[in-house]
Amino acid sequence: MPHFLFISATNGSNLQLTELLTEFAEELGATTEIVKLEDLDMPLYTPSEKEASGVPEVANDLTQQFIKADALILLAPEYNGSIPPVVTNAIAWMSVAGDDFRAAFNGRFAVVGTHSGGGGFKVVEALRSQLNHLGMIVLARTFTTSFSKQQNPDSARAIFKQLVELTDK
Repeated sequence: MPHFLFISATNGSNLQLTELLTEFAEELGATTEIVKLEDLDMPLYTPSEKEASGVPEVANDLTQQFIKADALILLAPEYNGSIPPVVTNAIAWMSVAGDDFRAAFNGRFAVVGTHSGGGGFKVVEALRSQLNHLGMIVLARTFTTSFSKQQNPDSARAIFKQLVELTDK
């Protein structure tokens, strides 16, 4: 039974989408876990902050959650045509956590998505680009909703069916 790690960048509409999507994944036999990045006590990453305080334990914990998951589902709103700062900050801290941060990304499957007022195309492409750069295998299909376009349940189930088949061990 695959284990899917859902990351919600924010606690508003993207968290609501996350909670809806976990239901579809669980229908297909996956176990799920939700991480709300907005709730993590993670300072702004800078080299001087790392030198002064070290890597926050929450960054090490997040890295381990990525490693233990069979797939990542990352949902984030579009901020100024790109990735929200909370996502970039989490990845920056993960990149200095432990001896091999790439173990959290290399060869792992991911699906990206958004609930965004403007359609979210730019954030989806930016997330895909960053996760690909880190070594993840990002599925072509995405979860994209807005205030006028709700998630199609059949589409969500089809994406999770593919993800379950890819990750079933």
